[in-house]
Amino acid sequence: MSDLKARILGEVAGELSAIEAALKENLNPWAELAGEVAGHLLFSGGKRLRPLLMILAARACGSDRQDLARYSVLFEYLHAATLIHDDLVDEAVMRRGKPAAHGVYGAPEAVLTGDFILARCLTLTAETRNFAVIDEICGITEAMSQGEIQQLYNKGRMDLTEAEYLDVIERKTAVLLKGACVTGAHLAGQPDEVVDALGRYGWHIGMAFQMADDLLDYTADLASLGKEPGADLREGKLTLPVIYALSKASNGEKERMEAIMADPNFTADAFAELVAMLTRLDGIGYTERCASDHVAQAKKALEGLPHSREKELLLLVGDYSLGRKS
Repeated sequence: MSDLKARILGEVAGELSAIEAALKENLNPWAELAGEVAGHLLFSGGKRLRPLLMILAARACGSDRQDLARYSVLFEYLHAATLIHDDLVDEAVMRRGKPAAHGVYGAPEAVLTGDFILARCLTLTAETRNFAVIDEICGITEAMSQGEIQQLYNKGRMDLTEAEYLDVIERKTAVLLKGACVTGAHLAGQPDEVVDALGRYGWHIGMAFQMADDLLDYTADLASLGKEPGADLREGKLTLPVIYALSKASNGEKERMEAIMADPNFTADAFAELVAMLTRLDGIGYTERCASDHVAQAKKALEGLPHSREKELLLLVGDYSLGRKS
């Protein structure tokens, strides 16, 4: 998987360089503090997956526009704004291996900077003068907000269903990756059938990526994850590995799992015991199979696109999503 990641990064070095430059150029804060707080997250790493998908989608459609990097960063701004707000709501300590923004600068500063970054996203969206793009970003922003509200309501619920979980990750993650691909197609002037195909690709990739992220909470270490393993559980979030394992557990196993999860200060030994139960009850395996199915569906959605470097890269992104370690 490290070889695949290196291959992708090598292939998209030019796009990533343009994205980094556009992130700095378009942030343009009036207040120095806003730029500092925003930069704490925006320039602390991150895969730049969302802006990259927008550019690759547009290029896969044959677009030679020179302003793609500029508009692609609206997705990174939107993503960063939600992360800053999420970390505050979740009382998270770490993000991307660094202290969360609200822990460094304070809650008011984090909230207002999140608002500022969101505003930059919307300004860039309006600058496209493309009604389809504007409509897409408005819908994404509303869906993500409702997903966060639903996730807040779901905190601590041991009876959370798989359907409820899927609804949340669709709103929180899949709609944004879908929107990046759809926007690339719109900016390339593509007809509805191409827009829909790229939208299906992005939606399935988004679902797969979130499931893979949820698995990392149980399979990665602190150094690779950038936050403490088990953070989702400490925040009262039940994800698919746990939901499925609970559905297959005996009464005794279910009681033990719930006892561990009910204590936000669970020990490393208790967490290891839970992970062993998730493995034995197929929660880990089931989530891996679901993610694999989404990647297969994403690849299928691209079958109608002509062969191109960008199409091959989109296919590789699907492969990468299944085996990454961070």
